[in-house]
Amino acid sequence: MTTVLKLGGELLEDAAAVRDAAARVVRLASREQVAVVHGGGRAIDAELRSRGLTPRFADGLRVTDDDALDAVLTVLAGRTNTQLVAAVNGAGSKAVGLTGADAQLGLCIRSAPIRTQSGEIVDLGLVGEPSLSNADVVSDLLRLQYVPVIASIGIASDGTLLNINADTFAAHLAVALRADRLIVVGTTAGVLDGAGRTIVEMSEDEIDEMTAAGTAHSGMIAKLSACRYAATRGVPRVFIVSGRDGQDFDTAPGSRIVASTVSVAALSEPEYTD
Repeated sequence: MTTVLKLGGELLEDAAAVRDAAARVVRLASREQVAVVHGGGRAIDAELRSRGLTPRFADGLRVTDDDALDAVLTVLAGRTNTQLVAAVNGAGSKAVGLTGADAQLGLCIRSAPIRTQSGEIVDLGLVGEPSLSNADVVSDLLRLQYVPVIASIGIASDGTLLNINADTFAAHLAVALRADRLIVVGTTAGVLDGAGRTIVEMSEDEIDEMTAAGTAHSGMIAKLSACRYAATRGVPRVFIVSGRDGQDFDTAPGSRIVASTVSVAALSEPEYTD
């Protein structure tokens, strides 16, 4: 069994939270192969504000200029990745820290300008869209019983570093690894309906419909798009779950992305998706 686990940066914001996440990663890794992809959205925002800069987003995707990219590298490849790797090692597994720049694991092309739900055309700047990445380094580490911990930083073929959405990165990695499962861990118990209740199952067709209708908004757009990608390209089990309740990630409450059709009223999710 191979699982790609995406940890939202909001679950890694202080030392206690990192230790808690690491303990749950180690428990999961004791039962199966686990590769971790992490973000760090709020920490990146805090870093930008400490430099006198204002974070900018378009439909939940970070608009990334040179200054923003430097903050992304500082937070993700520096503090967050190192702290999480150390915590996983301290909790009993053998973790190895990576970014998408390592062995072109996160090979990307630069994202084209996007049309937002409001109709505005936005150039995201130094943002990458995954292309044919080389996941061999992750496969080798998993085979040797290491836990790869990967910061969501991409690289273009010419060596240019790019910001890459962590949900998107995790989905593409799951496909490249032919993983058995993708678990996207955030702050809510999956996708919520208009009454705040978890939608147990949701089809990829409905993801398209809800996104087109504007019901999905902010960071949920990127999250659902990533899950749809994985579910329609061979990853048999795809989940969006809560990381707030202390449960193991593979039993936490949430939503499963499936091929069958179910009724959805509304979607909601926190803003940060890096």
